[in-house]
Amino acid sequence: MFHSYDVIIIGAGAAGLMCAIQAGKRGRRVWLIDHMAKIAEKIRISGGGRCNFTNIHAHPQCYLSQNPHFCRSALKQYTAQDFIALVRRHGIAFHEKKLGQLFCDDSAKQIINMLLTEAREAGVKLEIPTRVLDIETIQAGYQVKTSKGDHTCASLVIATGGLSIPKIGASNFGYETAKKFGLNVIRPRAGLVPLTFDGALLERCKMLSGLSVEAEVCYKKQVFAEGLLFTHRGLSGPSILQISSYWQEGEQIIVNLAPATDIFRFLKEKKQSQPKLHVSNALSEILPRRLAQSICDEQTCNGTLGSLSDSKLAVLARAVNDWYIKPTGTEGYRTAEVTVGGVDTQELSSQTMEAKKRPGLFFIGEVVDVTGHLGGFNFQWAWSSGYAAGLVV
Repeated sequence: MFHSYDVIIIGAGAAGLMCAIQAGKRGRRVWLIDHMAKIAEKIRISGGGRCNFTNIHAHPQCYLSQNPHFCRSALKQYTAQDFIALVRRHGIAFHEKKLGQLFCDDSAKQIINMLLTEAREAGVKLEIPTRVLDIETIQAGYQVKTSKGDHTCASLVIATGGLSIPKIGASNFGYETAKKFGLNVIRPRAGLVPLTFDGALLERCKMLSGLSVEAEVCYKKQVFAEGLLFTHRGLSGPSILQISSYWQEGEQIIVNLAPATDIFRFLKEKKQSQPKLHVSNALSEILPRRLAQSICDEQTCNGTLGSLSDSKLAVLARAVNDWYIKPTGTEGYRTAEVTVGGVDTQELSSQTMEAKKRPGLFFIGEVVDVTGHLGGFNFQWAWSSGYAAGLVV
């Protein structure tokens, strides 16, 4: 079986679906394929099954890339408000959880169904599961050899995502395709992922597993102030996931477990007013009791406030407000929400996502070296980059 299409899109996730919709609306003959029998699984599982589909504060400063300005054009072409308007047109109820994060009131499946409806109305041919066996350049564009036959197209779009969450079909297909056609790939690594530790610190984390606090986490110039969660492997929670996208192996991070309180000043004032109060009880007024006791034990700082020197209280305070720790690694792609790195943005047009030295070849979504912060930013990049490509393929 052989067909000639205007556009073949490999990868039927968020970016691929958006690109197919826009190309189909322009009257282009679009073949959308995916190697999985179930498509858009990242949409389905995101936000606890309610899909954090965008963030109203999406702007370039919320994205990590070797070229931080690259995402600007696509985000301007298709904004969070544009996607919100689409959601509203389909009658999907949603709410803002916090910090501009928008979720479906009901189910992430509503977003998937909305996109499939739009694609069907735009005349997109979706065929799954379809495995790609090889891609070759031809005079008219590209020939894609698949498990459903060999087909040709003028425009080929790679929307196969990154390496995060392999159980739902993540693969290195997009990176290998980029390399095949001579494009540079920034080394991929797990992003928005829990950090792991070993030794005594791991044992402390295990003892405190399940305990959470509002914390401020810092790595070099990046600071995130959100929830932190102790786990049996190390540290997680929004603040840790955010910093993980920036953290480099072998480096330290700084955690402030009580960002709203100068702990040294607090303890000194308590020492003046309640000298017989046990230091762990004083600290428990700011931190969860188990955490307070753990810090006191770790710093061998127990007893009444009146029995402890100011220098000892200062050491204890630093363990709360300036906790320097060195992760041994991350939990990896198994639990990572995104992949940092990918197809080098220097290889692509920021307006269209087309490869500069390979006319008709496009890369969109997570496969590109653009990674958003936690909270709907990565879905917005998928919508925006897919839309930008869909206007020209």
